[in-house]
Order: sequence, then structure tokens, then C-alpha cells
Amino acid sequence: MAATNAISKTSFQPEPDVHITYEDQQMINKFARHNARLDELKDELKTKKDYLKNLEDACDELALLEGDVEKVPYFLGETFISQNFEDTQSSLEEAKSLAQSEMGELEKKCSEIKDVMTDLRTKLYAKFGNHINLEAEED
Repeated sequence: MAATNAISKTSFQPEPDVHITYEDQQMINKFARHNARLDELKDELKTKKDYLKNLEDACDELALLEGDVEKVPYFLGETFISQNFEDTQSSLEEAKSLAQSEMGELEKKCSEIKDVMTDLRTKLYAKFGNHINLEAEED
């Protein structure tokens, strides 16, 4: 009899059910959509950073060639064109400026999404406590 009492005391006791309303489900869905969008923006931001790094490397290499060449091959779309040194340098600086402004916009969007997610996370954790996990998985 003592063994039966010991087993029943240590057996799993489910916590009371938490009622999820339609509004709660909408908040959870909104959080999930924002989380997915944030992941997409982070990937896009990484791509832009890599592109900007390549442009900076091209500018550095171009500076080493200054005065040694008349025409510089410049990759435009899917084709190489030959430009003079100053036009190529100008094109690279323009591309860098555009990439930096696009990165700024992406970072702003990420920040806005993070603010919304923080608000939703606070509301959902306040209602559900440890019954819900809204933390991002670390890779």
C-alpha cells in the first residue's frame, strides 16, 4: 500500500487547462507571422551586407589600379561593360550608397517588427506564463 501511495504522489499531475480565446489565437498567429517576416528581413539584410562588402572590396581594388588602366570592366546586370576609371568609381560609390540606404530601411523594419513582437510577447506571457514558448531557437 505504501508503494502505491508513493507512486501516486510522484506521478505526473497535469496543470489546469489554459483557455485560449479567439483573440489569443490571433495574437499568437500575428506573433508567428512577424517572426517569419523578421527571419526573412534578417536574411535579406545579410545578403545586402555581403553585397556592400563586395562593393567596398571592388572600390579598394579599383584604387590600386588608379592611373594604370584606361577602361575598367564593370558588371552591370548580366553583362560586363567597359567604362573609364572615373565612371566606374562613380558607379561603385552610387551602388554603395544605394545599398547602405536599403540596409538602413531593412534595419528600421526589423526594429519595428521587434517592437511589435516584444509587445505581443509581453501580453502572451502575462496570460499563459510558462505554457507558451515565444523565444527564438538559437542555431
